[in-house]
This record gives sequence, structure tokens and C-alpha cells, in this order.
Amino acid sequence: MLRWLIAILLLANLFAFAALRGMFGPLPYAGAREPGHLNRQLHPETLRVQPVSAAEAADQAVVGGPAPAPAIAASELGQ
Repeated sequence: MLRWLIAILLLANLFAFAALRGMFGPLPYAGAREPGHLNRQLHPETLRVQPVSAAEAADQAVVGGPAPAPAIAASELGQ
């Protein structure tokens, strides 16, 4: 029984080695899987930096500060 297990493991290792060496074709991560991916990327030369207005700054969290109170109205549930 143990001989069969060793033989199966040896064959599995040989198969994995052959697959990693490219015997069955290129690996999935070897080529571009999304040919249009580079065309959809943002071009940094077209980006603009805009200052944040006072109204937009009110929604920003302050790092290191206390958490803002949630804007939720709560009431008791009647039974």
C-alpha cells in the first residue's frame, strides 16, 4: 500500500515539475490576461489637483481626533 502512495506522489511531483517548466503551455500569469488593461489606466499627466472647499472639508475625518457623532435619530420602540 505504501509503495503505491509513494509512486503516486512521485508521479504528481513529476507532473507539477513539468507544468511549471511550461511543458503544457505558458503559465497563466506569464502573459497579459487583460490586453486592454494598459489602455484603461489613468495617465498621471492628465490629472489635476484641486483644493478642498470648506463644505467638503467638513465631511473629512480628522486623523487622531475623536470620532464624530453619527447623524442618526433614535427613539424607543413601542411594544
